Formats: sequence, C-alpha cells, structure tokens
Amino acid sequence: MSGSTVTIKKEYLAEQPTGTTSLTFTFSAGNTQTLTITVNNTTQTDAEAVAEAKSALAIDFKSGDSVTSVTSDLILPVTGASGTTISWSSSDQVVIANDGKVTRPSYTAGDKTVTLTATITKGGATVTKTFTVTVKAKSAPSKGDDAGSPPAPDSSSDDTGIILVNGKQENAGTASTGKRNNQTVTTIAIDQKKLDAKLALEGKGAILTILVSAKSDIVIGELNGQIVKNMENKHAVVTIQTGNVAYTLPAQQINIDAISDKVGKSVALQDIKVQIEIAAPTAEAAKVVENVAAKGEFTLVVPSVHFTVKATYGDTTVEVSKFTAYVARTIAIPEGVDPNKITTGVAVEADGTVRHVPTQVKLVDGKYYAIINSMTNSTYSVVWNPLTFSDVANHWAKDAVNDMGSRMVIEGTGDGQFNPDRDITRAEFATILVRGLGLKLENGSTSFSDVNTTDWYNSAIQTAHAYGLIDGYNDGTFRPNDRITREQAMAIIAKSMKLTGLWDKLNAQSAEETLRPFVDAAAVGSWAKNGVAEVVQAGIVSGRSATTLAPKGYMTRAEVAAAIQQLLEQSGLI
Repeated sequence: MSGSTVTIKKEYLAEQPTGTTSLTFTFSAGNTQTLTITVNNTTQTDAEAVAEAKSALAIDFKSGDSVTSVTSDLILPVTGASGTTISWSSSDQVVIANDGKVTRPSYTAGDKTVTLTATITKGGATVTKTFTVTVKAKSAPSKGDDAGSPPAPDSSSDDTGIILVNGKQENAGTASTGKRNNQTVTTIAIDQKKLDAKLALEGKGAILTILVSAKSDIVIGELNGQIVKNMENKHAVVTIQTGNVAYTLPAQQINIDAISDKVGKSVALQDIKVQIEIAAPTAEAAKVVENVAAKGEFTLVVPSVHFTVKATYGDTTVEVSKFTAYVARTIAIPEGVDPNKITTGVAVEADGTVRHVPTQVKLVDGKYYAIINSMTNSTYSVVWNPLTFSDVANHWAKDAVNDMGSRMVIEGTGDGQFNPDRDITRAEFATILVRGLGLKLENGSTSFSDVNTTDWYNSAIQTAHAYGLIDGYNDGTFRPNDRITREQAMAIIAKSMKLTGLWDKLNAQSAEETLRPFVDAAAVGSWAKNGVAEVVQAGIVSGRSATTLAPKGYMTRAEVAAAIQQLLEQSGLI
C-alpha cells in the first residue's frame, strides 16, 4: 500500500451530516488490507461557497460570438455553484446593460471593450469576478442603413436626400438647391408633423439621419426650433451625412432654450430656423489652412471641412459655437492615403490659430475614418505631424511623450529635447490639459489675482477655469509658477473625466478601497481624496511604485504626458 493516494471529493463530504464520517477502503495487492479513515466533516462555509462559484463562473455567448467578438445579447447567470447569487454591473451600460442586453455601437463609435463585474454572494460572504469583452460595431452602412453611422461611399442614386429615423427611411424632408458665395448649397428641410409622428413611435433616444448624396459644396439640415425642442425632450440625435463626412449632434447640445432667450421668448419656436451645416471652406478660408500647415510644418491629409450650427429669426442670427459635451465629426480618409501617416485632427480658426482636437483613426470594413471629437464648431483638418524628442529615446514615457508631442499637446524645451524628469508648474499643467482636451482658448479678464492678462498662460488658465477644471486657492490666487503636486494634478484630471464622460463609466467604489494598496494613502489631502481615487481607478495615473502613491510629490513632465494620453485613451477620444 506504500505510495498509494486516496482522494476524497469535497462534494461527497458536503452531502454528509455534520460531525464525523468513517470511510473504509479495502486494498488488494497480493494481501488484502482494510483501512478505516475517520474524516471530521464540517459544512461548507459561505466564503468557500463564493470562492467555488467564482472559479466556476463563465459567461455564455450566443452562437458565433466570442470574448473578442460580441454581436448578440450575453447570457449572464444570476445563480452560481453552491447556492450563490450573482449580480452584474457593466462599465458601459449603453453597450452592455447589466442584464446582458447588447446594443452594438454605431459605425461612428467603432468596437467597444466593456468590463463586466460579477458580484457573487452567499450569506455574509461576497467576491467579485471581472470579464472583459469586445462588442463589435455595426457594419458599414449602405444607403438607408444604420442611422448615426459614418458616411457611406458616394452613391450613384439620383436622390438628393434621404431621411432616416432609427435607420428606417421616412418621407419627412424636402430638398432644395442654391448658391452662396460661388458655392453650391443643398438644403434638406425637415417636416415637423411627419417627424413628430415618427419620434412618438420610436420613443426616447431616436436618431434622425439626413443622408445627402447631392455633390454640393455646402450641405444643410434644416429644422425649426420646435422640432429641436421635441427632439431634446426625447434625448434624440441628429446626424447630417454626406458622401465622405458625418456630423452627429445630440439635440440637447443645440440648447434651443438659450437660443429662444436671445431671439426673444415671445417668438414661437416653430418660427425659429435651425441649420446644421457641413461645408467645404471658401477659397479664402482654404488659403488660411494651407498657410497654417506650411507654417506649422505639418501635412494636410484630407481637405478641411467647416461645421456650423446657427439659428435665425428675421434679421437675428444666433450661432451655436460651444457645446457642453464632445460632439463627433467623422471624415473618410481618401483611398491611397497611408493611415499610418495620420497623426491627429486640428481645428483652424479664421485668424490662423490652430489647436489639436482629440481624434481617432479607425478601420471599419476595409475603410479608414478619422473621428474628431470637439466641444466647439470650427474648420477641421486631419494632419500628419510626426515628432520625436531625442532625450526620451530610452525613457519609460517615450511613447506617450512622442505621441503627445506629435498631437501638438506638449512642446519641447529646445534643440529637440523634452526634459522629461523636470517638475512641471501649475501654469504648464493647465496649458497642457487644455491642449489635450482640444478646448478653444477663452479670452477675457483674469479670474485670479496673480494671473495677468499679458501672461503667456492667461488664456489657458482662464479656459480651464471656465470649464470648471481649476479653482485656485482660497486667497484668490492660482500660483501659476509653483510646481504642481501629484494630488493637485489628479484632482484636476478627475474633473476632466467628468467633461470627457469617463467619470460616468466608473464602477461604484469607495476611495478607501481604491487607495488601500498604497502605504501612503493617508497622506492624500481630504480635499483631493475622491479625485485621486477616481483617477487611480480609471488607470490614468498610477503610483510611483506598486505601494507608493507619493501624493505630495511633484508631477514631472513625463508623468503629465502619460496622464493626458491615458485620459484621452480611456475616454475613447484618441
């Protein structure tokens, strides 16, 4: 019997009464020997039960789906092994609801990676298990397909425009053509009564798509103020889509109430004309873009496109140039353009000012698209602007520094250097953050007693303050030349997460739980604790080591470059 092994499955023991169980084994190897073993049998604890359930838990996929290719609803079990119960939470409930219902992203958004967290409970014991799955975007649309998607290739149809509500074609628009400053114009005016009837059937969140196949320099979707208000109440979205450009705008971002205040509250909303416009730049504007490109030493990849939203009543015109959330513009990359030679999108103002705007390049069904997200309207271009700094060649932040430099978010210190390990000032941090988010610089009087209108950083600080990202100190100062601490920077980034929508995707988790791995967590100021925890939870900033957060330490230039890159990536903006 020497060397024999006896295995007793715990499932067997779990079926036995509490107390002891005597098991008798008979071995025969020439001689017959009998061995009696007495096992002290105890009932499985709740902690053991949830651990067992965690090990056995899996997600069931519909036929043909996998963890990297989800197209149908998921089967998420609500009971597990050993009598456990399971509840689920999703990091993006728009794409995957807590019950496993899947809503595939539009062509514009591209594939989405979602984290599902299962909370397994029995009695007083709880454990969690996470799964990461990728939901595939809907296929590239042809005419009449998925609303809100990027533009399909030019059609040979003679139709001037087609109206879709949630992807279904409707007879709810009238087309007209004309001229403006030697440019051809196609306008699609929406019929209020017909659209209202369709929206009533579709419910909340409907997508109105205006597909325009006419080859015009300027394409306009025209709604009246009452249509906009009705769409706003239903959280509806309007998309203007041409052969190579799409502009997707939630009705709430038009803010018809603010327009009504400026036009006059006595004016009926249906008498206010709201126009959403995609236009090729005029010859004069195109020249400005070309000059900026030459001066900035970057290359234009696609022709620039101008986006406008304006409301008119009589002689009064109100332009909507600023939004409270990021608005997407999708531009098709021409055939023959190397997608590896696309750096980012830029906004070019009439005065020649150029700024980075967060941009993704996505391949969908064999065609590349640049998806530009911005909180303002302007003229946009897609550019190639490679940049490397010689002193980060062997630095841990090399990729982030060169990426942010190429996107015009950060600048070097001269002679091709970046000086990555130098501490950064509060003014420099505010400037880089504003550039990274693609915010248009605000002008006006200073909000802080120690920031002068003539200071190089004044506009960036005013912009960050206007968007609620910075507050300054209680004495009314900003202290722009002070070095910024890690906890100060993280608190500001946490506010930026609300602007980008990333904050809404975080799972509920206490600051104490998030910061528990760090031995110096207690050093985080109470005023910054929640913001620091949110930034750590989102994966934007990590500790100086696995166990050290260093909240009072100063932020380096390399750390800032990496943090801004992570903020934009985790927010789905680049």
